[in-house]
Amino acid sequence: MSAQRIIPNVWCNRNAEEAGEYYASVFPGATSAVEARYPDTGLLDFQLEFAGAPLTVALEIPDPAGAGSTRFTLINAGDEFRPNPSISFMLNFDPLMFGGSEDAARDRLDLVWRALSDGGEVLMPLAEYPFSSHYGWVQDRFGVSWQPMLTDPAGDPRPFVVPLLMFSGAVQNRASEAIDLYASLFEDAGAGGRYRYGAQTGPATPEALMYGEFRVGEQWFAAMDSGVAQDIPFTCGVSLEVQCADQAEIDRLWQALSAVPEAEQCGWLADRFGVSWQIVPANLGELMERPGAYERMMRMTKIVIADF
Repeated sequence: MSAQRIIPNVWCNRNAEEAGEYYASVFPGATSAVEARYPDTGLLDFQLEFAGAPLTVALEIPDPAGAGSTRFTLINAGDEFRPNPSISFMLNFDPLMFGGSEDAARDRLDLVWRALSDGGEVLMPLAEYPFSSHYGWVQDRFGVSWQPMLTDPAGDPRPFVVPLLMFSGAVQNRASEAIDLYASLFEDAGAGGRYRYGAQTGPATPEALMYGEFRVGEQWFAAMDSGVAQDIPFTCGVSLEVQCADQAEIDRLWQALSAVPEAEQCGWLADRFGVSWQIVPANLGELMERPGAYERMMRMTKIVIADF
């Protein structure tokens, strides 16, 4: 199984191939390739237009220092969902990834920022902030949110890509609770630092998280409570896919996470915070090669390997 236990999935509106090619051009060394296609038969009525079209596109974004990569899956579907800033992706430009050169790290950050901003929307301008001398937040042309940041090489090392979950609206001030839950789900997981607001900040209470972390293996995630009044709910626009070793692991994670019965379909679920997960077998690609597998999967809520 891959060292990356959780794979971010991005919902694309009929343009996953285009999005993959775009991201491969934004990030030096990144690659994208069609991984699976819709079958020609057995599709539901609303899927008929996709017969034979790409279903998923695999995107690999390498660490600038060459120490591994982060995989994304781009889902080619309709306009039912769209990514939003509730889940964004921090990009850590650590000078240590560039031979210790802050100038080189800053130059690469600027290059990526210009590409992501082209046709997108700047949510926080690229500037100096108390937590970073060079940081910005942008939503690109496909709706995906990124937070490039020049990081302090004296701090604890983190991967280049770190997904960040922002809790607002109905789940405001629950980031710490979410960290506790997620860190409890995997044997090789754990919580990291938690930095609280310390004083009422908009809707964030003094105990709410300005920033917190958890990890699954060597894969890091971040969580924060919004410091401004806004309601940006988690949706299927960005989901988190867990590739499970066997049915027992699927059953355990499904039981621990699923909190919205009407959201259960084809291995998808929504947890108590509204975050969408895909709990799937690690060999799903192999299972899907079996005759009639797509039709059988479309009838499932939780994935049952024996039913393929």
